[in-house]
Amino acid sequence: MSFFRVRRLPRGTRVAALLLASAILITACKGGNGDAEAKGPDGEDKGPEAVPVEVEKASRRAIAASYTGTAPLEPRAESQVVAKTSGVALSVLVEEGQEVRAGQVLARLDPDRAALQAAQSSAQLRKLEANFRRSQQLAEQQLVSAADHDQLRYDLENARAANRLANLELSYASVKAPISGVIAQRSIKPGNFVQINTPIFRIVDNSRLEATLNVPERELATLRAGQPVKLQVDALPGKTFTGSVDRIAPVVDSASGTFRVITAFVGAGELQPGMFGRIRIDYDQRANALVIPRSALLEGETDSAVFTVRDGKAVRVPVTLGYIDGGYAEVVRGLKPGEPVVTAGKVALREGSAVQVLGEPEAKAPTQTARADNKAGKQ
Repeated sequence: MSFFRVRRLPRGTRVAALLLASAILITACKGGNGDAEAKGPDGEDKGPEAVPVEVEKASRRAIAASYTGTAPLEPRAESQVVAKTSGVALSVLVEEGQEVRAGQVLARLDPDRAALQAAQSSAQLRKLEANFRRSQQLAEQQLVSAADHDQLRYDLENARAANRLANLELSYASVKAPISGVIAQRSIKPGNFVQINTPIFRIVDNSRLEATLNVPERELATLRAGQPVKLQVDALPGKTFTGSVDRIAPVVDSASGTFRVITAFVGAGELQPGMFGRIRIDYDQRANALVIPRSALLEGETDSAVFTVRDGKAVRVPVTLGYIDGGYAEVVRGLKPGEPVVTAGKVALREGSAVQVLGEPEAKAPTQTARADNKAGKQ
């Protein structure tokens, strides 16, 4: 068995060898003479390599001018039901999620104390009514002074008011729904002692939902009540709900420079209060606008421009834009229908760059020899 000894070169020699190899590689890549043009199989020049790009033609389609924003959905009506009297909850008649009507009894509190007070005021009222009737008969016969008769009348009116108050307190033992809607929260159970003014139910009317947008004042002239609104919520991806602009605040907030726009949607279905919505208000629409993809617009440009392809070369074209709707932009001036615009690969393009449109046959560039022959023929 034989062994080979690898001799390690000194460090200075290794560095010199690497520099020499790099110089040879760079020279080979440049073709030996610094020419950036590609070479063909036979060594002839093929010209600069074409930049591969994707294009899409300018076309006509409907486009809308819109304002977009985000806001949570809120019920149009909401009520916090509080106990108007104190007492033990004898029964709770509704549960969370249950629909209720205005005036429906939700719970019953212990009415005994209020019932006794109502009975006491009722007895006092009947007594004063009887005394007043006798005084009235005596007053007709001038057997009682006018002052005594008037005092009885005032006492009777006071007793009637006290009786109505006692009956009102008795009615508070039956807790009723002030609005129609859905029970969103229940805070008591049967047997609980309820203090006066304690919140015990929360009712929301989800039949109609609202979303409030704070819109910049520059949009004040474009938005108005009745305009159609589209809504998408994160909780229901892929679904779009329609509504309308319900009302617009007549003043602009001087601090923020915005005004309130309230949009309305039909609820009581998939939409629920508290959902976060993405809202779009279409305030104008053009049915036959010339549009291009927004991806064709050149980034970082002061004025809007695109690259189009003419005779296999990139041409920068300034454009005047109109409405922008989603992924499309309206072109008011600068392009014609059917004219291609570069949507992918435009970063590597310059004015006059050779391009190869992906999906189309590659245009064969003339060789150096053919160019020389053409030049000689012209002479």
